Amino acid sequence: MKFYVIGDVTVDHLYHLERLPQPGEEVTPEQASMKPGGAGGTISVTLARLGHQVTLAARVGDDPFAEYALSRVRESGVSESAIQRDPALLTSTITVMQARGGERAMISDGAANRQLDPAALKVKDIESSDALILNAYALIEGPQREYTLAAIQAARTAKVRVPVFIDLGTGAVNKAGTTLLDDVIKADYVMLNQHELQALTGTSSISAALAQLGQAGAQQVVVKVGKMGSITWTPTDTELVDAVRPDGKVVDSTGAGDTFTAVFAHAILAGAGMSAAARAANTAGALAATGFGAQERPITQADLAAVLPDVTPPAPAPAPKATRARKNTAG
Repeated sequence: MKFYVIGDVTVDHLYHLERLPQPGEEVTPEQASMKPGGAGGTISVTLARLGHQVTLAARVGDDPFAEYALSRVRESGVSESAIQRDPALLTSTITVMQARGGERAMISDGAANRQLDPAALKVKDIESSDALILNAYALIEGPQREYTLAAIQAARTAKVRVPVFIDLGTGAVNKAGTTLLDDVIKADYVMLNQHELQALTGTSSISAALAQLGQAGAQQVVVKVGKMGSITWTPTDTELVDAVRPDGKVVDSTGAGDTFTAVFAHAILAGAGMSAAARAANTAGALAATGFGAQERPITQADLAAVLPDVTPPAPAPAPKATRARKNTAG
C-alpha cells in the first residue's frame, strides 16, 4: 500500500523525573535522552516498518538537528521527496518532562514545520496514494495549514477517492479548540483521545461528544481512552475495544498515539473492520510505550499476527535509499 503522510518531524528531548518541577525549582532527571520524533515522522516510520511505501511531507531546518530528526525516516525507507528544507528556521524540537505518576509537561516549537510550502505540493502524489494520513498540528497555522487543506481537497476529488485519516493531538486541540471541527469532520476516519474529543466538541461526556460529531457529519471515529482501550463509533454502532497489556514494562508513552494511528490505518487498508483495526492499534500503542522514544520500539507483522490473523501483510517496501533530503527552500 502507498501512504502519503503530512506531519511534523522533530528532535525530542526526553526527561523522566520523579515529579514535575515547581516554578524556579531545579531537578535532576532519573533518565534523559534525545530521540527522533514528531507525529509525521513516527507515523511514517511505523508504516514503512510494516512494509508499506510511504511519502512524508514535512519541513526541517538546514541544520544538524535535521539529519537526526530524519534518521529513522531514512533508515526505514520512507520517501523524502516531499521533505522541504527551510533556509532560516530551525528543525522543530520538543522537550518532554515525564513524571513517575504519569503527569507530563511539554515545550513544543513548530519552527520549520509550520512553513511547509503549499506551492511544492504535487497533487499526483496524493491521487496515486491509497490513503492520506495527517496530524491536526498540520492544520493549525501558517503555510503548513494551506498545504494540508490542499492535500485533503486533492484526496477528496481524486478520480479514485483517497481515504483520509486524521489524528487530533492534544496540543492542536488546546490551541484551536472547536474551530478544528470543520476541518476534520469530513475525514473518513477521525482519531482522538477523550480530552481532545470533549475539547473539540465543547461537551462534557463521550456520549454527548460522539452524538455531536454524528450530527455534524462524522462517519467513523476512534476515541483513545487510555487504560480502557479505545472506542469505535459509526452512526449505527459503538464498541469498546479493550486495552492490551504489553509484554515488557511501560516506560515512555511518547509517540504511542502516533503508532496507534499508523497501525489503525494499516489494518483498515489491509481489510480489517473498525474493531479489529482498533484492537491492532491498541496492541501497537502499548508496545510502543515499552521503549524510550517515539520510534524506538519497531512494530512488526509478528506483533500484530494474533490480533489480525486474517489480514494479508503488504509486500516489503523498497530498500532504503541513502540519500539526503532535497534542499527545497521555496517559501
